[in-house]
Order: sequence, then C-alpha cells, then structure tokens
Amino acid sequence: MKSVLSSIAVLLATTGASLAADPTPVAYETVVETVSPVSQSSGWYLRGDAGYSANKIRGAHFFQGGSAAFDRDFDSAKMKSSFGLGGGVGYQINEVLRTDATLDYLFKSDFRGSTTGGCGVLPNGPCTSRDISSMTAWSLMANAYVDFGTWYSITPYVGAGIGGTRINWKGLTNTSCETGNPLNCDASVDHGGKKSWRFTYALMAGASVDLRCDLKADIGYRYRRVTKGDMFAYDRVGGGPGFDRGFNIHEGRVGLRYLFNACEYQAYAEPLPVEMPVYK
Repeated sequence: MKSVLSSIAVLLATTGASLAADPTPVAYETVVETVSPVSQSSGWYLRGDAGYSANKIRGAHFFQGGSAAFDRDFDSAKMKSSFGLGGGVGYQINEVLRTDATLDYLFKSDFRGSTTGGCGVLPNGPCTSRDISSMTAWSLMANAYVDFGTWYSITPYVGAGIGGTRINWKGLTNTSCETGNPLNCDASVDHGGKKSWRFTYALMAGASVDLRCDLKADIGYRYRRVTKGDMFAYDRVGGGPGFDRGFNIHEGRVGLRYLFNACEYQAYAEPLPVEMPVYK
C-alpha cells in the first residue's frame, strides 16, 4: 500500500514540474461584430410627369335632323396630338411591387371631321361638311407596377391602371359646302360641347434611373383606353346630337419620383468587442 501511494506522489510531482517548466500560452482573439446600416425609407413617394400624346378617336356619329332623320357616322374623324402634365402620390410596397394614384391633364387636342350628303345650297348633293371642335381631359387613375430589379441604376417595370377620364368637348362648328365648289356653302352651324366622365384603363412600361438615393428619373410609355360618350348637342334647327366612340391615347412620358426618407439610415448601437479564447 505504501508502495502504491509513493508511486502516485512521484507521478504528480513529475507532472507539476513539467507544466511549470513548459506552460502552454492561452491567446485571446478580439472579435468585433459589425452591423450594416438598414434603410429607413418610408416607402412613400411623390411623382410628376410630362408627356406627348398621340390621340386616336375610335370614330364618331351623330343624329341627322330634318325630314330624313337618322343616325350616321362621320366619314372622317381625326384628333391632333397634344401635351399632358400629371402628378401623384405612391407607395413602394416592397422591392418588386409599388402602387400610386395619379391625376393627369391632357391639353387641347383639335378635332377635324367631315360628312357627305345634301346641304342647303345643294339639297341633292353632293356636299361635304367641315366639322371642327377640340377637347381637353382630366384622368384620375389608380395604378400598380412590377419592378424587375436594378442593373447599373436602371430599373425596368411594367404596370396597369384603372380609373376615370372627364372629357370636355368644346362646341362643334359645322359648315357644309358644295363638294365641287367649296365657296358655295351653307351658313355655319354651332353645336354646344358636352362633358362626361368615362371609364378608363391604362397599360404602362418603362424604366426608372437612380439619380440620388431619394430621386429617380422615370422614362416610359403609357396606353390609355377611354370609353365612348357624348360629344356635342343639338343645334338650333334640330341637327345633332353627336357621340364619340372613345379614344386610344398613346403617350411617351418623362418624369421624376421623390422618395421620402430614402437617404436616412436606421440608428444602431456600436457593439462591444468580444474576446474569444484561442488555445494553442
């Protein structure tokens, strides 16, 4: 028994001396965790746009008064191009989806139409009428867009919208003349213009360009389909009224979108260094 205890004592003494002579160092490595700034953009934005519109009327017809009253189409009906301005407020829901509400004004677009038939100076014809008017419009739309990701600060998108357009027709002036002698004409007849709200839908495509952290340029195309409605009223002798069959509006647009708080970053506490032991 004494022999066993003596052996254990010798072994412990030898191990202790070895550790004292050759200690193993313990190093500590400092690890600092980093936190990336997080954007604090509210998601809300304002937009403003200017555009040039090619306006295509889908046709027009009117009630032909007198003894041979009937409804007939214009032989020709054309609209001139015009300019537009608009603005709106929107919300960026996530990196892919955003939505906005917009109000746009379409400046005066001139209308030129004509019909053929009899007239006062030549009851059995042929006579050709010149029909002159113009219209302006307000459009109130709710829109949604899909953004396809950003490459070199450029973000392509597509979108769609629904809403209403208030068409404001000015008075229409009708002048009928002998077809072979444009100087032999009836007195001009004036019709009062009509105003009406029309259902409208829109399709959009384009791209935005990052100018700053809170400002984007927007370049795009928009198609609007405006449904049919009233065009002009009866004249003093009973001719009229007139109706249009709606419009196709093709518009190239440029604009800006301002994002609220997009340049601000979430505040965060600087983490304390954490010392991690490294054993060698």
